Amino acid sequence: MNDQQPASPQAAPAMWAPRLSKWALVAMLVAVAIAFIGLTLARYDVIAKLSGFSAFLGGGLVAVVALLLAVLALLIGWKTGNPARPKALVALVVALAYVSFIATRPMAAGDAPSIHDVTTDIANPPQFEVLELREDNLAGVGTVENWQQIHAAAYGDLGPVTLPLPVAEATQQVALLAAAEGWDVVTTDLARGHVEATASVSYIRFYDDVVVRVTPAGDNSSRIDMRSVSRVGVGDLGVNARRVRSFLRKLTAS
Repeated sequence: MNDQQPASPQAAPAMWAPRLSKWALVAMLVAVAIAFIGLTLARYDVIAKLSGFSAFLGGGLVAVVALLLAVLALLIGWKTGNPARPKALVALVVALAYVSFIATRPMAAGDAPSIHDVTTDIANPPQFEVLELREDNLAGVGTVENWQQIHAAAYGDLGPVTLPLPVAEATQQVALLAAAEGWDVVTTDLARGHVEATASVSYIRFYDDVVVRVTPAGDNSSRIDMRSVSRVGVGDLGVNARRVRSFLRKLTAS
């Protein structure tokens, strides 16, 4: 004679809710681990920058799985109760933050075009002499003329500024500000009005190279032209243009 009672209708959901909560938490931790390891290795150039960024995106896919599992666990356990509900909530919050960050990056870029070379003088950009301009610098645009058209349409507000200082003193101001910004200044030529530096972006430290040209502008003043170029990628999410604007604004305010 079998005395075992039949399972109640709520037994299966009550059993699955804690399991899904646990899996959601594990998936969330895996997602964060993938992103952290990939970005950290890329930060210290153990792997390529784009490889580290790919790991970050891959972690985002795992975070989506964690998010779905967490939502399912919370829905199933809504009426039956779920002793592992805090795990599902933690997984939900962290995974949602992760996925939302990735999803909002294009919106943060606004209308930034797919170019990575930005300057105040598209007809005659300042030239790098110590740092090397990337070989595929026309990637995504094809020709200089096409780059100029895209640049003019997107960044028509960018232009040179004038400092009421002779070339040598203006160049010194440029070099000092670049160092204060945390950039690695690789060369400064006070007599010729030439400064080159390398800046980095975000935790992963994507490297962008910067060159500033200082020329006489009459009345013992100087014209400042600037160029900022990303070392990798086609688009830059507007980073280089923001750098140029910010730097020139601070330079003229100093």
